[in-house]
Amino acid sequence: MSVDTSPRTTTWTYVEGEWLSGNPPLIGPTSHAMWLGSTVFDGARWFDGIAPDLDLHCQRINRSAVAMGLKPVKTSQEIEALAWEGIGKFDGKTPIYIKPMYWGEHGSPGSVVAVDAESTRFALCLFEAPLGGNGGITLTVSPFRRPSPETAMTDAKAGSLYPNSGRMILEARSRGFNNALVRDMNGNVVETASSNVFTVKDGIVYTPVANRTFLAGITRARVIGLLRQEGFDVREETLSVEQFMAADEIFTTGNYSKVVSVNRLDDREFQEGPVARKALELYMDWAHGRSASEE
Repeated sequence: MSVDTSPRTTTWTYVEGEWLSGNPPLIGPTSHAMWLGSTVFDGARWFDGIAPDLDLHCQRINRSAVAMGLKPVKTSQEIEALAWEGIGKFDGKTPIYIKPMYWGEHGSPGSVVAVDAESTRFALCLFEAPLGGNGGITLTVSPFRRPSPETAMTDAKAGSLYPNSGRMILEARSRGFNNALVRDMNGNVVETASSNVFTVKDGIVYTPVANRTFLAGITRARVIGLLRQEGFDVREETLSVEQFMAADEIFTTGNYSKVVSVNRLDDREFQEGPVARKALELYMDWAHGRSASEE
């Protein structure tokens, strides 16, 4: 039986000068990307008429391309302009995920394993995707680890990194949890399988220091800055599982769902905490251009 390849929500993709609806066939069986994984992407969000930090996401996709050995064929400004053009194709009622992508079509001369930078292709895909995270999530410590920069393309938002995250999530779900708390090869907590993570103890906010084993996200940086402006003591440190288990509250940040509380870590239960609520409030106020005087 054939697999239905149509997208699950309304989708538009820009490729080679035109907008195509649905899920256009772009990568063939001989493409380097399909065969050997030379794909990078980024993800921004549109909701309520705004696209927070869209410019930074468009800049990061080009950095990821270079790290993968690809050649950016669009400037970040061109990608941003195309994103706004694509947003106009939707009805404006449902949040949108904005996904610029680069991939390699051919291997380099003399070694098919290495990508040929001159064969780089670009697409920009937008699709409807409601913001998630309502009600909080549950986490379990994953038996799987994040790789180090010496063993994987950790400096890029590379598609090849995500099967490892996928197996973390599937393993966690097999034990009744939504997601996984993930460590690096040294046993230090670095993130969840799909987002950055924060812990709060005695009013101090902690988040794993960016050690190049995980993607220190744009939303993570934004939340750190907003909390510090609000007067919170936010520290980037090397953190252990034991520190998370002893926390007063835990929350995650990420582009897909912004700020989400954790209500369980293995056998320890948590309530939605005041810092997580404040972080989300500060983020949304910043994103909508509101100031404290307007509240």
